[in-house]
Amino acid sequence: MNLSIRQQIEEREAIGLAPYATLSRNSKGRLRPEDECPIRGAFQRDRDRIIHCKSFRRLKHKTQVFLAPTGDHYRTRLTHVLEVSQIARTISVALRLNGHLTEAISLGHDLGHTPFGHAGESILNELYPHGFRHYDQSVRVVSILEKKGQGLNLTHEVLDGIAKHSKGRSEILPQDLSELPETMEGRVVRMADIIAYVNHDLDDAVRAGVISESQIPAPLQKLFGDSHSHRISAMVHDLVVQTLNNGGERLVMSPDMMEGITELRSFLYENVYESNKVHDDFIKAMKVMRELYEYFLTTDDNWERVINYNDDTPKEQMVCDFIAGMTDRYALDLYTNIFLPKPWSVM
Repeated sequence: MNLSIRQQIEEREAIGLAPYATLSRNSKGRLRPEDECPIRGAFQRDRDRIIHCKSFRRLKHKTQVFLAPTGDHYRTRLTHVLEVSQIARTISVALRLNGHLTEAISLGHDLGHTPFGHAGESILNELYPHGFRHYDQSVRVVSILEKKGQGLNLTHEVLDGIAKHSKGRSEILPQDLSELPETMEGRVVRMADIIAYVNHDLDDAVRAGVISESQIPAPLQKLFGDSHSHRISAMVHDLVVQTLNNGGERLVMSPDMMEGITELRSFLYENVYESNKVHDDFIKAMKVMRELYEYFLTTDDNWERVINYNDDTPKEQMVCDFIAGMTDRYALDLYTNIFLPKPWSVM
């Protein structure tokens, strides 16, 4: 019996991946059943769908830390998810996990992020009656909003990893497994996310002059090293070695490394995210978001609705989706066109 290319790939997965890896052929499936691709496995298809969707392309003009950066080397939400994907892929290969599933979750985990980063998320959470969380919105984007209301119809495992990737300021690797993604690949993305952002946000903050290298606490410099690459390598190496030394079925970091990452995250909150240089612009951005939300909620203006909503979708939900999907520059341009006077000219 001749096996399709996809089936051959699935056979190689079964032989080569770790016992605790997620096999493509064992996926719990999609909400709407589909014929299998003759070449790609289920998670490969999910990764490809995410990369080709409009929400993914818009990430290049969404804030990571610095609002609408004009410098060529500052991270945006797009470069963040690419760095998360690279780190997660490195960890997954070392642990013999499913790289396709890891990549799909990594590339899709922030599709629901608002313009202006967490400031945008905060104001939508305040304004929208049911609250707003970017990880829930990411699931909504891939399940409903993409492809004009059809969604991307991703697998259960990818949706689960996207929904449970976020930590906020809570415990990074909680003991309660119900707080973590079901798959090891999803858990790797959760760790790769924090490894990526504490390092690249620190790098960008130094580049922007918000902090200097000398302000990084000496114990953290000793623990992680004195460069961007050294810090990432130290964290990834510790995670991989400690996990393998403990059987590989659960992610593990040494106590010193976990405490160091937690301290570095707190350092960034206190000295970067909540600093006046960064925070003051976000106060202005929140004003923009608030006024746009209230405008579209109360006006019958023929604003663009690119989603095929059901008739019973509340207007608050439609406005929330519309604003959450904006890029920084689109939101600022729209605000200018709606609320600022235009120079009068007579020809």
